[in-house]
Amino acid sequence: MTEYTSEIKQLPYSETTIFEVLSDLNNLEKVKDQIPQDKIQDFSFDHDSCTFNISPVGKVRFSIVEREPNKTIKFMADQSPVDVYLWIQLKEVNPQDTRMKLTVRANLNPFLKPMLSGPLQKGLDKIADVLAAVPYETLGEKHKD
Repeated sequence: MTEYTSEIKQLPYSETTIFEVLSDLNNLEKVKDQIPQDKIQDFSFDHDSCTFNISPVGKVRFSIVEREPNKTIKFMADQSPVDVYLWIQLKEVNPQDTRMKLTVRANLNPFLKPMLSGPLQKGLDKIADVLAAVPYETLGEKHKD
């Protein structure tokens, strides 16, 4: 497996707030129109999965396969010619300072690796940027109503 990691993002929310929002992907539907279309297109969500289009990778669908409360959300690609796994890791530094890192592990054969490494890293960085910009506290409050 080849591993790719995003930059560590600093989010001004508690890990509990971020986890509550990201562990139910329906919450992201509320901010779908705020996602920059130059980064990721054609978002769709349900409770346990999300589908989106990342140029030049194409359409990708991830389903949640494991949730570790307030720490990790693990995804697996459903529609992919290779095995791809995505982890969202959260680490609270203090109540309003959580660090988030995304990791992708992909089972790439030696022929595909040179072609897909760049797009996979770019796609991961785009996802990290989008997730870092989500207004988690607002979504968490709406979620509690």
